[in-house]
Amino acid sequence: MKYEFSARAHTLNSSPLLSIRTETRRGTLISLAEELPAEELFPLSLLAEAASTVISDDAGALQYGDPEGYAPLREWLTGDWLKAKGVSVAEGGVLLTTGSQQAIDLLSRVYIDPGDRVLVENPTSPGILQVLRMQGAVIIPVRGDRDGLLPEHLRTQIRLHRPKMLFATPSFTNPSGMLWSLARRKEVLELCTSHNLLIVEDDSYGDLHFQRYSEHPSVKYPSLYALENVSEGGHVLYIGSFSKTVAPALRTGWAAGSRELIGMMAAAKQMADWQSSSLNQRLLHHLLDVTAFDLREHITLLNREYNTRLKLMAELLKRPAWKSSSYDLPAGGMFLWVTLPEGLDAMALLKALLAKGVAFLPGPLCSVSGGHGYIRLNFSHPGRDELLLGMNLMSEAVTEFTARS
Repeated sequence: MKYEFSARAHTLNSSPLLSIRTETRRGTLISLAEELPAEELFPLSLLAEAASTVISDDAGALQYGDPEGYAPLREWLTGDWLKAKGVSVAEGGVLLTTGSQQAIDLLSRVYIDPGDRVLVENPTSPGILQVLRMQGAVIIPVRGDRDGLLPEHLRTQIRLHRPKMLFATPSFTNPSGMLWSLARRKEVLELCTSHNLLIVEDDSYGDLHFQRYSEHPSVKYPSLYALENVSEGGHVLYIGSFSKTVAPALRTGWAAGSRELIGMMAAAKQMADWQSSSLNQRLLHHLLDVTAFDLREHITLLNREYNTRLKLMAELLKRPAWKSSSYDLPAGGMFLWVTLPEGLDAMALLKALLAKGVAFLPGPLCSVSGGHGYIRLNFSHPGRDELLLGMNLMSEAVTEFTARS
């Protein structure tokens, strides 16, 4: 039969990202494209211990659970972990989700109508763009610099478009890796609150901060949620995930904010999947609260290794093939956002690299429009040898392109 898909469904058509993921799963690519942590650093033995204990001790772990998520894990999250970041959450103000992507999806379902204007950083996360396009939102880009979103441009876009929401990642923006200054965070928050504009703040990368501090980095770079310090009726929905710091397959993220917002998202979640995996949440709670696993020490390990891989990638970008490219070296996160040598197109380069067995994320997938002169490189997932080989093949392809021009 001929299937009559909805108009929105056509936004899900195949993209280079889908084909990259398919080839990566087959093991045929060196992928510098995805948002993956290093699996060799997963706490495998402690996860195995936690899984064995949870399943053998409590059959309830295999039963349906609360739509809001496993209560002990919510308590652990809103206790010392978020409080160390200056984040206080009212009772009933947190929802556990299937990764941070589901938090974005649920909020968009209950808050965005087709035609609503939504502000985003430009460039921004491909996942955010996909969700907003599926909801029929009109996506409005806001320019930024090394300190974060430009307040004057943000003010202009608010006045021109009367948007309903701003999506932002102040700590290591995906894909640019920018870390907003404290002053810029305060300016953006003040602008949005004065115009009654909801901010969706994604802090999924915030713990991947490579600089050493005697205290938590969030003291110097507090979240917008912590700066507003309002748990009821506030202007910030704060989302995050354990995918980047523990393991993605546990599929556990969260949203924290006003009980009114969280309650509506929880209602939408019951329609979507009723609950995220109760087993995974119990396993994660056991790992965090019972075993010898120390999440802060583990994050320190991740940051040390990821910083080494980032420096290796930066060294490889000093080769002659990249002499007219540019980038800002981030202080954390998972990505390097690179301006290509003049005249080189990201989509054309991707096609050539796929033939050599290497993938990256082309700029257009991270941009409201344009972006053909940029690429996003992930440095956290490939091991050092794989990273070296992948970057060598990229340099070879860039050299071939520039020789033809």
